[in-house]
Amino acid sequence: MKLIRFLLFPFAIVYDFITRLRNFLFDINVLKSTSFDIPVIAVGNLTVGGTGKTPQIEYLIRLLKDQYKITVLSRGYKRKTKGFQLLNDKHSAEDVGDEPLQFYSKFDGIHVAVDADRTNGITELQKQIQPEIVLLDDAYQHRKVKAGFYILLTKYNDLYINDFLLPTGNLRESRSGANRADIVVVTKCPNELSIEEQESIRLKLKLNGNQVLFFSKIEYNQELKGNVNPLTLDSLEEEVVLVTGIANPISLLEYLKERKVNYTHIKYPDHHHFSAQDIEGIKTAQSRLETERKIVLTTEKDYVRLKGKVDNLYYLEIHNSFFNQEKAFASRILEFVEG
Repeated sequence: MKLIRFLLFPFAIVYDFITRLRNFLFDINVLKSTSFDIPVIAVGNLTVGGTGKTPQIEYLIRLLKDQYKITVLSRGYKRKTKGFQLLNDKHSAEDVGDEPLQFYSKFDGIHVAVDADRTNGITELQKQIQPEIVLLDDAYQHRKVKAGFYILLTKYNDLYINDFLLPTGNLRESRSGANRADIVVVTKCPNELSIEEQESIRLKLKLNGNQVLFFSKIEYNQELKGNVNPLTLDSLEEEVVLVTGIANPISLLEYLKERKVNYTHIKYPDHHHFSAQDIEGIKTAQSRLETERKIVLTTEKDYVRLKGKVDNLYYLEIHNSFFNQEKAFASRILEFVEG
């Protein structure tokens, strides 16, 4: 794999030129960005997948939903529908994408929509429901919309400064794109992250004076949720079938090992649409468990795609947590929203 990526280095140079030119044309207004008269917060990254955008969006929803009329707008990755869709109870993950459906199913009192054209999406939202705040999911490179506030995520063990552009590396654009961020969040940090290491990362990132750096970690709920009676991780003494269709399940695997959960892992690609054959494969693995409950454990994102297709299905809920900076982060967001 490393040899292939090295051989693709010339293509990375071309890709770098194209993305830099595109950003420059937006910066000098040759390519037009549309601004809106309501607070628009964009959450995204410089790399391809796996930085924790979903728990970050959910954190913002929890922070703002009781005070403001919130809408989450996503492109709806791998959905089968086209154009603008305002989610309702009849939509499936195949219709609108797994993450938008997860937001819609999880939070009361918010709206969720999908549209690959975010400018059109916000325009439609203003016509139909008049949101007070729009959260743009995975829209850091969608420069046709000029968000009022940008949150850039970078993973602790895969910082964007240590990466290179596609196809040699995983960067969607040059590292200089980080300059557009108002906040940079180092995500998926280990539980024990020292002040000294935080300062070391801060020096490496070399943020400008207007940017603020935060550190966050993923925390797992102890209760397993699903379509049958709730369970706790501590009660899982028997082997389970673990099904994942996310970009990087390593953190989950390590956590389950720490909790001494015995599992058989069936891994699928990120945002995988489970076919009838896939479901049969999961059920076969489930039937081979030498236990009475025959539990299938999955992620929350995968649960919205597997719900109703597999019996004894549970998911492990996660949430975002900041290192002694929760109030400071909330203050920055509320300062922007309140103008």
